[in-house]
Amino acid sequence: MIDCELPTEGRNPRTLDVDTLPTLDVLRLINTEDATVPMVVAAVLPQIAELVDLAVAALRAGGRVHYFGAGTSGRLAVIDAAELPPTFGIWGRVVAHHAGGPGALSQAVSDVEDDDDLGGRDAGDVHEGDVAIGIAASGRTPYVVGALRAAAAAGAHTALISCNPQTPYGEEVEVHIALATGPEVISGSTRMKAGTATKLVLNSFSTTLMIRLGRTYSNLMVSVNALNSKLRTRLVRILTEATGMDPVTCENALAEAGGNTRVALVSLLGEVPAARATLLLEEADGGVREALQLLRSA
Repeated sequence: MIDCELPTEGRNPRTLDVDTLPTLDVLRLINTEDATVPMVVAAVLPQIAELVDLAVAALRAGGRVHYFGAGTSGRLAVIDAAELPPTFGIWGRVVAHHAGGPGALSQAVSDVEDDDDLGGRDAGDVHEGDVAIGIAASGRTPYVVGALRAAAAAGAHTALISCNPQTPYGEEVEVHIALATGPEVISGSTRMKAGTATKLVLNSFSTTLMIRLGRTYSNLMVSVNALNSKLRTRLVRILTEATGMDPVTCENALAEAGGNTRVALVSLLGEVPAARATLLLEEADGGVREALQLLRSA
C-alpha cells in the first residue's frame, strides 16, 4: 500500500495522464519535473554548509565520514565515496555502508532496509568524532535510523539527507538536509527527483569538503599522484595550467616530487626544493595555498 503521508509516495497531479501521452511529451513532462530539483537543493545550501564544516573538522582531527543508505540512496552513497580516491587522492576517509552489502548494489535484496539492527551493526565501525550521514528519501528507513542512533551513541556527529521535511527523525540528528522534492512522476519512484536531488547534495557536499581540505588548487585536481604514464601526462598538463611554466619544467618537478602533484606545485610556485615543499605541505595539512602562505610569511 502506498503511504501517502510521505511526500515522495503521493500522486503527482501534473502527471496523471502520463501513460496516455506521446513519447516526446512524456520526456518533456519528466524534464519539467526534473527542472525543479536544483531549486530544491538551493534551499538547503546552509544545511549542506553546516555539514561540510562538521566533516572538515572531523577529517582534520583524524576521523572519518560514513554514509548509510539502502536501495537507490545507498547506491548513490557508494558511488560518491568510490569516486573520491581517484579524483582527490583521499583513501578510506569517506566510506559508504549499503544495506545488504555489495550484493545489494546490482539488485534489490528484500527486507534489509527494514532491519534497524543491521544498521546498528554496520555502524560498529563508527567512532567518537566521526560524522555519520544517513541517506533516505523517506527520512525513516529503519536501516538508516538504526545506524544513526548507533553512531550517535558512539559519540559521532550525525546528519540525515531526506526528501521528507516532516520526518520526526530529523529532530534526532545535528543536521537535517530536508529536500522538498514532492511527488514523483511515477508515485514512489524515488530513483527520479529524489535520487537526482540526493546526487546533487552528495556531489556538492563531498566536492566542497575536498576543496576545504586543500585537495584542489584553484579548480584543478592536484591531489592525484602520477601512478602511470597516462596520469603523468594529465598531471603535467595540470601543473602547466597552474604555474604557466613549460611542460618540461613541470615534468621534471613532478619527477623530483616522486609523482606527488601538490609537492611539485608548491616546489614550482614557491621556488623551493621538493623536500622543502613536502615539509610545508605537512605543516599546512596538505593545502597548497596554505603551504605557499607559510613560505611567504617565513
